[in-house]
Amino acid sequence: MLAVVGEVDVRTVGSLRTRLTDLLVEGSPRLVVDLSGVTFMDSSGLGALVSAQKRARVFRGTLVLVVVNDAILRVLRLTALDRVFTVHATLEEALASAREDAREPGAPERVAEPEPRG
Repeated sequence: MLAVVGEVDVRTVGSLRTRLTDLLVEGSPRLVVDLSGVTFMDSSGLGALVSAQKRARVFRGTLVLVVVNDAILRVLRLTALDRVFTVHATLEEALASAREDAREPGAPERVAEPEPRG
């Protein structure tokens, strides 16, 4: 699970891309991305999510998003990206969805779980 906080724009997207790639390479093809702490996201942030989704699909995986910000949700709908990603309003729903998806025949077994915060 990756929790993203603050603004995701051209200045900050590099670290998001790196972390998404790292998690997918580490073997988490069903990755929950918690965007509930994101206050702003521009097209570079959307591009990073789409790129990660494409990479996850190579491994028969997917990104599951947690989105609570109405502006971000509206952009996902306007760009039809709400059809590309599974979108949930809570982390609990997203984690349950990712676990359920992992039970499908042929699906990779590993779901990225939340890392302890310390």
